[in-house]
Amino acid sequence: MSDSETKLSRNISYTGMEDVILSESRRSRRIDEDEEALRWTALEKLPTYDRLRTSIFTSLVETKLVHKEVNVRNLDKNERKDFIDRVFKVAEEDNEKFLKKFRDRIDRVGIQLPSVEVRFEYLTVEADCYIGNRALPTLLNTTRNIAETILGLFGIRLAKKKKLTILQNVSGIIKPSRMTLLLGPPSSGKTTLLLALAAKLDSNLKVKGEVTYNGHRLKEFVPQKTSVYISQNDVHIPEMTVKETLDFSARCQGVGARYDLLTELARREKASGIFPEAEVDLFMKATALEGIQNSLQTDYILKILGLDVCKDTIVGDQMMRGISGGQRKRVTTGEMIVGPAKTFFMDEISTGLDSSTTYQIVKCLQQIVHLTDSTVLMSLLQPAPETYDLFDEIVLLCEGQIVYQGPRENVLEFFESCGFKCPERKGIADFLQEVTSEKDQELYWADKSKPYCYISATEFAYQFKTFHVGLQLCNNLLISYDKSRSHKAALVFSKSSISKVDLLKTNFGKEWLLIKRNSFVYVFKTAQIVVVAFIGSTLFLRTNLNARNEVDATIYLGALSYTIFTNMFNGSAEISITLLRLPVFYKHRDLLLYPAWAFTLPNFLVRIPISIVETLVWMAVTYYSIGFAPEVSRFFKQFLLLILVQQMAAGLFKLTAGICRTQTISNVGGALILLFIFLLGGFIIPRDRIPAWWIWGYWCSPLSYAYNAISVNELLAPRWMDKMVC
Repeated sequence: MSDSETKLSRNISYTGMEDVILSESRRSRRIDEDEEALRWTALEKLPTYDRLRTSIFTSLVETKLVHKEVNVRNLDKNERKDFIDRVFKVAEEDNEKFLKKFRDRIDRVGIQLPSVEVRFEYLTVEADCYIGNRALPTLLNTTRNIAETILGLFGIRLAKKKKLTILQNVSGIIKPSRMTLLLGPPSSGKTTLLLALAAKLDSNLKVKGEVTYNGHRLKEFVPQKTSVYISQNDVHIPEMTVKETLDFSARCQGVGARYDLLTELARREKASGIFPEAEVDLFMKATALEGIQNSLQTDYILKILGLDVCKDTIVGDQMMRGISGGQRKRVTTGEMIVGPAKTFFMDEISTGLDSSTTYQIVKCLQQIVHLTDSTVLMSLLQPAPETYDLFDEIVLLCEGQIVYQGPRENVLEFFESCGFKCPERKGIADFLQEVTSEKDQELYWADKSKPYCYISATEFAYQFKTFHVGLQLCNNLLISYDKSRSHKAALVFSKSSISKVDLLKTNFGKEWLLIKRNSFVYVFKTAQIVVVAFIGSTLFLRTNLNARNEVDATIYLGALSYTIFTNMFNGSAEISITLLRLPVFYKHRDLLLYPAWAFTLPNFLVRIPISIVETLVWMAVTYYSIGFAPEVSRFFKQFLLLILVQQMAAGLFKLTAGICRTQTISNVGGALILLFIFLLGGFIIPRDRIPAWWIWGYWCSPLSYAYNAISVNELLAPRWMDKMVC
C-alpha cells in the first residue's frame, strides 16, 4: 500500500473515531437533558411552598453530570462552595454570563424588575461654624458651647457663627441601570451630596431643596432601607470573621422583594410550561429565603469582591491582627451590597485598593447595575482610565456646585467648548479634577494664541446650563416623575426588614459568638474573683462565731461591704468592651439593620449565665469561710442579691460608656458616678446623718438598697436575733 493510501485510511479511521466520540457526547448530553427534564417535571408537581424551597443541584462526579433535588435551605458548606467555584470561576467574566441568564429568565415571562430614579432639585446644605479661637476643642470652649446650646433652646443667641455653604443649589438625576461616577477635588462636597441623597445628613446642618425617589419625598417612605450609603470609614466587629460579618448583615437586612419576585416568576413559568436553568433557579431560591444562617448570597458577594480567600479570617483591628486594610475596605462594601437594596451611594470605596482590584469590583458592580436595573452613584478620587471607562454618567462637583452631569462621552466636548482640552496621554478623570483647579487650569488652555483667563466653578456651572447636555437635564427635571410608573417593590415603607423573633435570634447568635471569641476576658474575670475571694475569706476567716455584740456586727458589716464592692467593680470591664462596640452599633442603628432594643436585650441576657457563674464562685469560696449565717435560705438570698449587684454594675458601666463615648471621659465620668453613689450609699455616712438637701442622693444610690438588703439578710438571722432577745 502506498503512503498516500495509508494516510487516507488513517484519516478515515480518525474521522470515524471522531464521529463515534461526537455521537457518544451527544447521546450523553441527551441523557443528561432527559434526566434533568424528568426531575423538573417531578418538581413542578410539588406544592408551591415546597417547590419554592426545592431545586436541582448539578454536580460533576467522575466526569459525569449528576442531577439531584435539594432543599435550598439545607445546602451544606461543600455544596455552596462547589456551586460558587463552578459557576463563578473568573469573577468578572462568569458573573456577567450568570446575570445575563438571570435577566433572560426574568424577561422571558415579562416581569419588570423594580428600579429607583433619584432626583435632587435646588439642593443647598449649610453649616453654622464657630470662627477664630472658638473653633478650638478646648475645655472652656466645650463648656461654653454646651451652655449656649441650652440658651439657644430659649431663643437666646450669644456666639458669633459663620455660615459655611457645602452644597450650593445643585440639581440632577441619578438614573437606574446607569453607572454614575462622582468626581471632585477634596472638600468639594462629595460626601455631603451622597449623605443628602441617602437621607443621612447630620441634623445640625441646614438643608434646602428636595430629594425624591421615583417622585416620592424622603418622608413618604424609608430611604435608609431603600438605599444604602457605603462609608469611607471601615467600622466592623473585630472578633468576627469576614463571612460572619456579611452573613450577619444579610440576615438583618432580609431578602426584600426577592421572595415575591420568585413566587411570581414560578407562577408564570408553570403557566407557560417553561423549565428554568438549574443554576439560576438554585441561586434565586437560595437567596430569596429568610433566616438562612449561611447564605449563598454571602458566598456570591465574597467571590465577586475577591474576599473568598480570607472569608474565615477575623476582621481584626489595631490590637488584633486580622485582614489587610484593602480587604477591610471590601468588607465595608460587601456588608451593604449583600442585602436586597438596589440603590447605592458609595463614598471612596477604592481607598487602599490597587487599580486591578478596584477595576474588578467596579466591573462586577457595573454588571449588576446594567442587568438588574440598580442605581449607583460612586465617588472615586483618582480612578484609573480603565475603571473610568466602566461608568456611563459623570457628575463633576467643585466648590459645592455641579460643573457637569451627563454622559461620559460628552464631558470632554463640554470642556472643549469652554476652551480647555485634555492631552492625549492624560487620564480623563485626572483632567476633570484639575481643570477646575485654579492652580492647574492654565495647563489645559487649548488656544495659546488667546490670553488665558481663569474660569471659576460658578462660571463652569453657568456655561453647563447652556450646553446641550445641561439643557436636556433641565428639561428632564421640569417633567415630574410619574409615580404610577414606580414598581410597588422599588421603595420600602417599613423599618422592619425581618420579624422581631428572627431579629432577636440573629443578635443572640452574634452575642454568643462574641462571648466565645472573648472567652479569655471572662475566664480572667472569674480567676480574679477567685483571687479576691480567697483574700477576703482569709482576712475575715470564721469571724468570731460565738460572740454577738456591736463590735462583731461591725466586722460582719465590713465583710458584707467588701462583698458588695468586689462584685460591683467586677463589672468595670464593661466600659472598655462597650466602647469598642459602640461605633459598630451606631453604624448598624443608622442603617436600620436593627433597633437599639435588639442589640441591648441579647447583650444583657447572654451575660446573666456568666454573672451566675462568677457569683457562685464567689459564694463558694467566701460564704461559709467568712462565717455568714448558715441557713440555706440566706445563702441563696445573698446569692441572688450579688447577681443583681453585678447586673446593676454592668448596666451602670455600660451607661457611662454610652454617655461619655471615649475611654478618657468614661474613666473620669465613671469615677464621678461611683464617688456619688458610694458617698451617699449609707455606709460611709449613716442615713440619719445625711443633710436633708442631700437625702435624695441616698434614695437614688443603688448601693444603699444593696447594702440594706445584704445587711438585713445577715443580721436578722436567728443567731443574731436570739442573742439580742437574751
